Order: sequence, then structure tokens, then C-alpha cells
Amino acid sequence: MKKLLGTFVICGVMAMFSAPLLAQNYGNDHHDHGQDQYHGMHDRGQHEGWYKRGGRMPAEYRGRQYVVSDWRHERLRPPPRGYHWVRSDNGDFLLVAITSGVIADLLLHH
Repeated sequence: MKKLLGTFVICGVMAMFSAPLLAQNYGNDHHDHGQDQYHGMHDRGQHEGWYKRGGRMPAEYRGRQYVVSDWRHERLRPPPRGYHWVRSDNGDFLLVAITSGVIADLLLHH
């Protein structure tokens, strides 16, 4: 009987200490999800290193919703042929080549 009780105690202790090793994290841990923790164009671009002159803006930020259609109203200079102004999520303006997405100029906190 003592042997059986000792076996149950040892199994219980082993189960108690091994449970955390078997637990899975179902929370919002963003360490494995790269860009998930960067919520905007500016944050993501700073992290990935493309938010600068000569950097290439990713395709998902080249959509019409980011293009500044009335650059005069924003007091921006006319974009050269083949370029347009893009507004960042933090209020910066980027002069971007339409076809390649290369950033030619940045006006920070305009």
C-alpha cells in the first residue's frame, strides 16, 4: 500500500511540474508575427528600413487611398512626371515613383 501511495505522489508531482511545459499560448503574442506589431506605414517602414529616400514602398501602400490627389491644397510642390505624393499614417508626405514605388523625397510632419 505504501508503495502504491508513493507511486501516486511521484506521478502527481511530475504532472504538476510538467503541465507548464505542455501549455500553449493562445494570447496576442506578436513576437512571431513580424509586422503585426507595426500598425502603420511609418512604423512598419521604420522597422523594415524602407521608410527613407531611395527605399521601396511595399505594394500594399501604393493604393489610391494613400495618394494625395490635391497636392496644392496640402501646399506641396507639383510632383514630377511619373511621381505622386503619398500621405503616411503619421502625416508625413512621401514623393513616390508610381511604377517602382521608390521614395524620392520625404516631408516629415508637414
